[in-house]
Amino acid sequence: MPAMHTLRATVRGAGLTTALLALVACGGGSSSNGSSYSISGTISGLTTGSVVLIYNDTTTVTVAAGATTWAFSGTFPADSSYAVTVEAQPAGELCEVTGDGSGTTLTGNLTTVTVVCSDYGQWTWEAGLDTLNAGGVFGTQGAAAATNVPGARYGASSWTDSAGELWLFGGYGYDATDALGALNDLWRYSPGTGLWSWVSGGNADNASGIYGVEGTAAANNVPGARYSASSWIDASGNLWLFGGYGYDSTGVIGYLDDLWKFSPASGQWTWVSGGDMANGSGIYGTQFIAASGNVPGARYSASAWTDAAGYLWLFGGHGYDATGDVGNLNDLWRYTPGTGQWAWVSGGEGDNAIGVYGTQGTAAASSVPGARQAANAWTDSVGNLWLMAGYGDDANGDVGYLNDLWEYRPSSGEWTWISGDKADNASGVYGIQGTAAAGNLPGARQAANSWIDSLGNLWLFGGVGYDSTGGVGYLNDLWKFSLSSRQWTWVSGVDTDNASGVYGSQGAISASSVPGARQAASAWTDSDGRLWLFGGIGEGANGNGYLNDLWQFEPPD
Repeated sequence: MPAMHTLRATVRGAGLTTALLALVACGGGSSSNGSSYSISGTISGLTTGSVVLIYNDTTTVTVAAGATTWAFSGTFPADSSYAVTVEAQPAGELCEVTGDGSGTTLTGNLTTVTVVCSDYGQWTWEAGLDTLNAGGVFGTQGAAAATNVPGARYGASSWTDSAGELWLFGGYGYDATDALGALNDLWRYSPGTGLWSWVSGGNADNASGIYGVEGTAAANNVPGARYSASSWIDASGNLWLFGGYGYDSTGVIGYLDDLWKFSPASGQWTWVSGGDMANGSGIYGTQFIAASGNVPGARYSASAWTDAAGYLWLFGGHGYDATGDVGNLNDLWRYTPGTGQWAWVSGGEGDNAIGVYGTQGTAAASSVPGARQAANAWTDSVGNLWLMAGYGDDANGDVGYLNDLWEYRPSSGEWTWISGDKADNASGVYGIQGTAAAGNLPGARQAANSWIDSLGNLWLFGGVGYDSTGGVGYLNDLWKFSLSSRQWTWVSGVDTDNASGVYGSQGAISASSVPGARQAASAWTDSDGRLWLFGGIGEGANGNGYLNDLWQFEPPD
C-alpha cells in the first residue's frame, strides 16, 4: 500500500509588547511623582482548577475556581504603562481579560480589570476500544446494536447527513475476521442512541467493485474496497465518493477515479462517472469548461468541499496527471451534480507543481497552492473554500510537510495565501493553551482532521508532522482558527509528538481525557455542532497501531 506520507513561543496577550516597550521608554517603570497603586478586578465563570494572571510579565496572582474577585499583591508605579494578561489557563477552560486590562498610564488604584472564563471544550470517549487492531463486529446488516463497531482502520471516508447521523465508509484496517486490508463497508452512527449500524458493503477485506450500469442505481452495486477516498454530501442528502486507492471491477488494486453516489433513502449505490478500471489518467479539457468527457485522474488523499451553490470541489491528492505520470497534484476541479460534468478550474495538468504564494492576504490570479496530498479542507458560511497543510511542494520546490493556509473564492476564481509558511517542515508555535495570538501556528503536517463549527471557526486535529520541538511523529493537538481575527488558538492535546490517549471512563466527560496522537482518522460535525473523531493509525492507551475509538468534542458557545 502507498505510504501516507524547537521553536517554542510564549505569547501573553495583545498589547504586552507595546506595554513593555513603553516601560523601557519611561525608565523601567519609575513614576514622576513617586506614587504607586494597586491593581485588582473581578472574575466570572471559573469552575475548575485555577488561572494565573500576570502584570507586565513580572508579578503573578493565582486565582482559584469559584472566586469572584482577585488582586495582585503590592502596588505598582504611577504613570507607567500596564498590561494584565493570562499566564496559565485552567484545565478545560479558557480565561480572557476582557476589560481594562491594559493602558498607557496608571493614574490611580485600578479595580475594574475583568476576567471571563468559559468551558472551551472537553473530549469524551464515546465508543470503540482503547486497545489496538480490533476487528469489526458487524451484527445484522441494517440493524443497530450496542455490540456493533467498525474494525480499526485509517483513511476511511465520512459524511454527516441532514438528520445529524454520522456515516463511515471503507479505509484500510481490520474486517470481521481480523484480517488486515482495504475495506468497503458502509456504517451509520446515531449520536442520539450511541449505536452503530452496518448498512452496506462487505464484512471482508479487499473486495472488488460491482459497478453495474453507469448512472443506474441497483441493490447489488457497491464501490470496491479502498482507502483515502474523497467524500461530499449534497443538498438532497446523498453521499458522494471519489477515487482513493483500492480495488476496481476486475480485482486489480491501484489508483481509482470512479465517482459514486449513495442514497440513504433507497440504500443503493450508483456509479456516476469515471472508470471501472484502476490507474486512469486525467482528461482536463478546456479550463473552466464543463464537459462530459472530462474526469480527474485517478488519485488518493485529495481534498473535497461542497460550496453554497451545491457544486462538489476536488483538489490535488496523489495520482495520475494528464500525461500518465504519477505524483502529487494541485489541480482544482468542480463537479455539477445537475449535469453530471466535471470542469477543470485551477492548478496544473502535470504533477509536482511548486506553490505560487504571492503576497500574504492578497488574492491574485497567479497564486496557487503547490501540489500536495492529505491536506485539510473547510467550506465557510459564504461558500469560500479553505485548504491547509498536507505533504507536497513548497514555494522552493522542496517536498515535505506543509502548514500553509489558503482561501479560494469561487466568485472570483482566485486563491489567497492566508497564513503559515512558504517552506516545508515548519515546527509548531503553540503559545499559551487556550489563548489566541498572531504568532501561533500549527506545525507542518499531513492527514490531519478538520471541522467547521456553528460560529464559523476552523478546527484542526492531529495528523503526522512537526511538533513544537522540531520532532516528527503522530500529533494530537487540537487547534481553532478564527476567520474574523485570523489567529490560531491551541485548544487541547500536547505540543509534542506521539502522545498516548487518555481515555477515562467511556461516556464520561473529563478534563483529562484526550485522543492519542494519530493520522488519517475520520471526522464529522453533528447537527448540534459537536466534533466527532474516529480511528486512524497512531497511539492508543498503550502502544501504536490501528484504532477504532470514537470521540466527541463540544466546542464552546
